[in-house]
Amino acid sequence: MREALDRALNQLLEESLRMLSLVREMTQEATEALVQADRAKAQGVVAKDKEVDALELKVENQAIAVIARHQPVASDLRLIFTVIKALTDLERAGDYAMHVAEDALLLAQEPPLKRYVTLPEMGRRLLEMMDALAKAVAERDAALARRVLEMDDQVDGLYEEVTRELITYMMEDPRTITKALTLMRVARSYERLGDHLENIAERVIYWLTGEVYKAPEDVY
Repeated sequence: MREALDRALNQLLEESLRMLSLVREMTQEATEALVQADRAKAQGVVAKDKEVDALELKVENQAIAVIARHQPVASDLRLIFTVIKALTDLERAGDYAMHVAEDALLLAQEPPLKRYVTLPEMGRRLLEMMDALAKAVAERDAALARRVLEMDDQVDGLYEEVTRELITYMMEDPRTITKALTLMRVARSYERLGDHLENIAERVIYWLTGEVYKAPEDVY
């Protein structure tokens, strides 16, 4: 009985990591599409969002089946509910990667406002967050999950930096407003994607330690 439950729980983790990997792929390709003005790559990212949605439903149904068949308790239940809650954040993270790709499609129609530096750096930091999350889950490493929370602070700092820069562009030349607002929307998508990864990291900490952790900015 225990062996069957362990197999089912491991499958849940594997499918969740697969979903995380897909969101990572979307984020990387959306950033490449933005920098390279690659419309085909951006369209590919938009198409992959349906895969994320389908995977969310599949894993959620698997989690419900595990509860019904095995009646898990204690730490096993923590794992299952961590997966269920993380699914929502992963799906939303995928949506934000898609939004970056959609805006990359718009931006590719005209010459860039400037050479992109901070936005690709935000994308790169998000990839690092996802790599750390995957490793934290695979190695049951709560300390690494806490590191993901610190990495999100870096993404937030970059978001503030690019926002200030784009506001300056708009103030100095009103002709840049439309393009600058689209770039600000890209930055906001990256920032929100990072917030969803932070949520997942908090839930991984709960699974591994039983500690309900909230980053300082989440406490009001």
